[in-house]
Amino acid sequence: MASLRCFLLFFFFFASVTSRILPKISVTTTSTLDVTDSIRRTNEPTSFRLNQQEEDQTHSPSSSSSFTLQLHPRTSIRRTEHKDYKSLTLARLNRDTARVKSLITRLDLALSNISQANLKPITTTTYTTEQEIEAPLISGTTQGSGEYFTRVGIGNPAREVYMVLDTGSDVNWLQCAPCSDCYHQTEPIYEPASSSSYTTLSCDTPQCNALEVSECRNATCLYQVSYGDGSYTVGDFATETLTIGSASVENVAVGCGHSNEGLFVGASGLLGLGGGLLALPSQLNTTSFSYCLVDRDSDSASTVEFGGALPLDAVVAPLLRNHQLDTFYYLGLTGISVGGEMLDVPVSFFEMDESGSGGIIIDSGTAVTRLQTEVYNMLRDAFVKGTMDLERVNGVAMFDTCYDLSTKTTIEVPTVALHFSGGGGGMLALPAKNYMIPVDSVGTFCFAFAPTASSLAIIGNVQQQGTRVGFDLANSLIGFSSNKC
Repeated sequence: MASLRCFLLFFFFFASVTSRILPKISVTTTSTLDVTDSIRRTNEPTSFRLNQQEEDQTHSPSSSSSFTLQLHPRTSIRRTEHKDYKSLTLARLNRDTARVKSLITRLDLALSNISQANLKPITTTTYTTEQEIEAPLISGTTQGSGEYFTRVGIGNPAREVYMVLDTGSDVNWLQCAPCSDCYHQTEPIYEPASSSSYTTLSCDTPQCNALEVSECRNATCLYQVSYGDGSYTVGDFATETLTIGSASVENVAVGCGHSNEGLFVGASGLLGLGGGLLALPSQLNTTSFSYCLVDRDSDSASTVEFGGALPLDAVVAPLLRNHQLDTFYYLGLTGISVGGEMLDVPVSFFEMDESGSGGIIIDSGTAVTRLQTEVYNMLRDAFVKGTMDLERVNGVAMFDTCYDLSTKTTIEVPTVALHFSGGGGGMLALPAKNYMIPVDSVGTFCFAFAPTASSLAIIGNVQQQGTRVGFDLANSLIGFSSNKC
């Protein structure tokens, strides 16, 4: 009996000491949504102008070799033509559906070893630095595209243009004169003849050979990029000087598109941030880059930055690559929790198999996160279970879980968190506004996830907003830093 009493005393003493030594992990099971503020944003006309505080803001360099960028005001690219916020939302979701179809089509073609060249023939006429480069990043929601735009200088002398930022693409391109078929853009079409640094590429260059679809005509390399949703660009492949922040980057391979069509309304072209050889990160020979996406209904700006390490407080996930398609950035995701409870989803649902099928990518151009149908249903059901006190309404477009919050000021909803593999076992808890979003101006909010029949899952930009997403290419890591815009 005495020995048992001593054991119990020792046990409770050890437990007491241990509880003071080992840190307790705090898990927030609910998140607060400011309903009033979200609705207010839908009623305010958005523009692409930075406020005076942002105009005057300068960034201190993090090292002597850093480039710094003063954020300049930008005029409105184009006011929205939609009559109300709901019609804008529906247009954005329609474009998002096309975007996802494009990504899945491209992966399917790669897995089937089918080149885009076999589908649609052409029918018309590197810089190394250890310095950090940074450029402004602005929401493109008023275009109805769900994409993000960045301001860069093209040519010598540099002419500033707005370009779509896209981690799901590799080829950089812009609309060029003479233009046989161009979509509407806010700024004048680029004139390559006005630039002293514009040089067309010959057919035997490494840049031309790196294209998926190319053709040689009059000893000049022609390029074509088709996005699977009907969007395309065709023209001359050339090198040009890009001005990114304070840095002039020479000999960047860009497509000079003379025939372009698709969902690029307002922007002059596209900057590819994918993992391929022609993408901007590869051409800059940078080992890292990051971006932070501003709120889709915001008129403020953030940055895309090339160079620099992941913040020490970043939630880190493994960056995986597909041997069949080097463009996409895959995440090492192991699970999803709702209200602090893990969903009973086998890890295999988030893994890529040996053939390159499956897995989950992170994409700046996709708006709404897509999950395999079985996973989505489990996520939705768990969320619905935690929101029984909210009034349900009919679904909207791809959203099947919507609520009437017109009488609410703030609400508490279950926290949705992403859990990553790796030694750190990181967890990214999403803010409520990143998955409970307004779809009109009268208080209808929807759970902003959607199912997909594809084996490929996608983390979209609605879920990324307000978080700096960093890509450490050298160490194959992706970092998430909340409130680092």
